Amino acid sequence: MNLTTQRGNVVIIDDVFTTITGAAATSCYGVKGMAARSRTDGLIHLLHRESMDKGVKVRYHDDGSVSIELHIIVDNGVNLVAVSRSIMSQVRYNVSRLTGVPVREVNVYVDSMVIG
Repeated sequence: MNLTTQRGNVVIIDDVFTTITGAAATSCYGVKGMAARSRTDGLIHLLHRESMDKGVKVRYHDDGSVSIELHIIVDNGVNLVAVSRSIMSQVRYNVSRLTGVPVREVNVYVDSMVIG
C-alpha cells in the first residue's frame, strides 16, 4: 500500500499488516493461535508465531482503506461472539494506530476449537 504524505511516499507491505493482525488477535483471551488449511490433506493446522501471516488475508480498497480476514483457533468453552468482537476491536485499533491506514472491516473465521 502506498501512502502519500507531505514529506513523500510511504510504502507499507503486506507483512506489516499480517504481523500486526496476528499479534493483536493472538493476544486476545481465548485465542489459541492462527489457523491455516492444508492444501494436501484439507486439515486445519495451528500456526507457529513465525508463520502467522498464512492465517491473515488483507484486501486493499481504492479509498485507501483495508479489509482484513483472519482465521483462528480458539480454546474450548469460550464465548465465540465475545472473542470475535474482541479480536475485531483489537485488530482495527492496532492496525489504524500503527499504520495510519483506516480499516474498513475485520472478518474473523473460527476454524477450530482446541479441547484441553
